[in-house]
Amino acid sequence: MPRLNDQVRELLQEYADLINITGGDAFRARAYEKAARAVGGHPEDLAGLDVKGLQQIPGVGRSTAEKIAGYLATGTIPALEALRAEVPSGVREMTAVPGVGPKRALALYRDLGIASVDELAAAARAERLADLPGFGERSGERILHGIELMRQSGGRTLLDAATELAEQLVAALSAVPGCTRCAYAGSLRRMRETVGDIDVLATAADSAPLMAALTELPYVAEVIGSGGTKTSVRTTQGVQVDLRVLPEEDWGAALVYFTGSKAHNIRLRTMAVRAGLKLSEYGLFEVDGGAKVVSETEEEVYAALGLPWIPPPLREDRGEIEAALEGGLPDLVQESDLRGDLHTHTDLTDGLATLEEMVDTAAARGYSYFAVTDHAPDLVMQRMTDEKMLAQREQLRQLADRHKKLRLLHGTELNIGPDGGVDWPPEFLAGFDVCVASVHSHFALDRAAQTRRLIRACENPYVHVIGHLTTRRIGRRGPIDVDLDAVFEAAARTGTAIEINSSPQRLDLRDEDVLRARRHGVRFAIDSDAHATGQLGYPRYGIGTAQRGWLTAEDVVNTWTWQKLKHFLRKDAVPR
Repeated sequence: MPRLNDQVRELLQEYADLINITGGDAFRARAYEKAARAVGGHPEDLAGLDVKGLQQIPGVGRSTAEKIAGYLATGTIPALEALRAEVPSGVREMTAVPGVGPKRALALYRDLGIASVDELAAAARAERLADLPGFGERSGERILHGIELMRQSGGRTLLDAATELAEQLVAALSAVPGCTRCAYAGSLRRMRETVGDIDVLATAADSAPLMAALTELPYVAEVIGSGGTKTSVRTTQGVQVDLRVLPEEDWGAALVYFTGSKAHNIRLRTMAVRAGLKLSEYGLFEVDGGAKVVSETEEEVYAALGLPWIPPPLREDRGEIEAALEGGLPDLVQESDLRGDLHTHTDLTDGLATLEEMVDTAAARGYSYFAVTDHAPDLVMQRMTDEKMLAQREQLRQLADRHKKLRLLHGTELNIGPDGGVDWPPEFLAGFDVCVASVHSHFALDRAAQTRRLIRACENPYVHVIGHLTTRRIGRRGPIDVDLDAVFEAAARTGTAIEINSSPQRLDLRDEDVLRARRHGVRFAIDSDAHATGQLGYPRYGIGTAQRGWLTAEDVVNTWTWQKLKHFLRKDAVPR
């Protein structure tokens, strides 16, 4: 079940979208968007806060606080309901299509009477969009691609939301008397970026109490089916959960089977057949006579097939079986290996927390070093100036006196322009400890232009990390069209790290691209891109992507000691 904060965040964001769609004041809409982010990123639960308490959240003004308090008391926001009545629900759904947004949704509704995603797709196919102001000849093609992207992600849950739900389920079921083991499996255990449903396994002599406990959870909206070994439910957020209860002696085989992937399991079953065995969720059996060989632990199942245990993120039939047979499985990077974070934001630009709050939270995480990288001036909406950046640098130096064990790095997230140039001249860039450079605009440039701009950014001697390289937002915006191999070659040649952006909405690079970049000899940075203190925990998701990309700690620059990282930040040659 989502946190109350997340529910309120979604409502405030919807209100902001509807203000935009109805042609309301853009400044007012931005204020509610900021409040939505602030509430979503607030570490404490909103329940029990009054108007005055809500106003203590940075970014939440009195009007917003009154709306939230009203929702907490009544379960509704009248102003939101009034705007909902003005706009067909399908029009707001159109804003979720990559490339549309509130202003275009309003134009489509006002000028063409388009009031749903299906109607939008039909208009795009009929080439009715090109003559609308703000659209163009290729708008229909891009919008159809955006609709396809949105529908591909439909019904799937982002990794952070799925993890939070699964951990709640496991905690609740583990507390049921008689439960001896409980864990989640499936694609979530393999750390895929989105999850279709959640598989939970448990062991008990009597399954009935566990099945009953699942169906009685407050965030279960529907029981799809229930039996002695399996119960399926749907949560209030529409996520299907499948609980299977089995004997403890079959735990290992079931965990292998229900973790998957399908392709990995087929390889295992093929190996079993060749050895005169049969592998199922109940165990590994002899074909002749049917005697059970092993089933209790995953390690025993893999060992009986002549393999070491294979970490779940690798189980995709992408060479892990061959590597295991040859003793070549990587020693995967772990979250505990991270010594710092090289990409974070404060309320100086679009963050929600102060510099002091972000630094204190980083120190509490036990980091050795921490970089603050607020946006540079070419992202005009952030209103950055030289003076603001230099004042932050001085403030960071003062905070360093309080945090003797945490090396504070002053950095910036630069904007990679369409020609590959970045904000600020070299003499100003030289004053930063670390520079992340990212694409924030001109997403529609052709492949050659995108490739040139990113290669030029890699070649900039002051750029240390390329942030969220493909710019994608899962289910919201597809990746830019770029020759990744050419960019990876440039990054390896220039000693520029490629970021694995750990925001669950991005997870950029994708795991497949991490594998490609690794073959080029690229170094990586696993960063949070945190805009609030709670988001400093995002690297757990970036670590999952890194593991799926076969990375070791040595591949990731922010696992290195400060002495070694210091050479990297000078763009000295760092041996592999």
